[in-house]
Amino acid sequence: MSRWQVRTVPFKFQLSDLTLFSIGLPLQVRAERLSDRTAPVVSITPPVDELQPGSQGFVVRGLPVAQSLPTLDQRDGWLFYVPQEYRHCFIDLTIGYDSYLAKFSSKTRSTITRKVRKWAEHSGGTIDWRTYRAPEDIDAFFDLAVPLSKRTYQDRLLDAGLPDSPAFRDEGRKLAAQNQVRGYILFHEGQPVSYIYCPVEEGVLSYAYVGYHPDYMKLSVGTVLQWLAVEQLYAENTFRIFDFTEGESDHKRLFATDERLCANVFMVRKSLRNQLLVRAHRTMDRFSGWLGDVVERAGLKARIKRLLRFAR
Repeated sequence: MSRWQVRTVPFKFQLSDLTLFSIGLPLQVRAERLSDRTAPVVSITPPVDELQPGSQGFVVRGLPVAQSLPTLDQRDGWLFYVPQEYRHCFIDLTIGYDSYLAKFSSKTRSTITRKVRKWAEHSGGTIDWRTYRAPEDIDAFFDLAVPLSKRTYQDRLLDAGLPDSPAFRDEGRKLAAQNQVRGYILFHEGQPVSYIYCPVEEGVLSYAYVGYHPDYMKLSVGTVLQWLAVEQLYAENTFRIFDFTEGESDHKRLFATDERLCANVFMVRKSLRNQLLVRAHRTMDRFSGWLGDVVERAGLKARIKRLLRFAR
């Protein structure tokens, strides 16, 4: 059974986290899942599936690859574009909590423990955090997490904040009724400061939506909540994998037990318009990368990223 979904896929023209504009292209989209156990590929070939009406091609997100692929190639009337390769990080929840702790160096464990202790002291000696999993709880989670999400850079810059729609809430209630969702919120003086929302499919929790209050960045509230949630998941012993999904970050690498090389692969019908779009997007990505290297060498990258993410 095909898992392709026809969507208008945005080609975002960005400088770091700042989206300047985007251009949409109708494509058939599929995401590879950890539960699929797809073997890594060494080269790209177009799917055997037919193009649906209006579709300009295919996108496979999170495709496991055996080696780095060419960023842009063309043959047989197709453009093959790989704008992103990354280490897909995840936590094996079947190894037991003691084995999980053993993956960290003593220095790293000490650092995380210190951050948790510092947050406890900041909170008056007690950490206030909650798990949301039952149908009667999930609306309370959304009521608390959605306003927080609107203050995060994920929402403002990346259009990746927690959705606030009746349909999304209905889906959350359905998942909760099947014990297929977990929501986590960390509080300070009764106000939410960090959240994680994880739907579940085939025993795999997805790190779908996450964010924290910018005023609490220096107190590592995202790290604190992640640490508490993972400890609880091992104690619960219900799920197989915590999937950090697409993209790399220091946070994901810190907490992950495993990783695999993956790529987002676009296979687009060759036409003048599509060539201009793909090549322009590639040029913008390369310019953004070059500019990032320049400001990093100047010692300004972290400061500029903070300004982009947290300036109000």
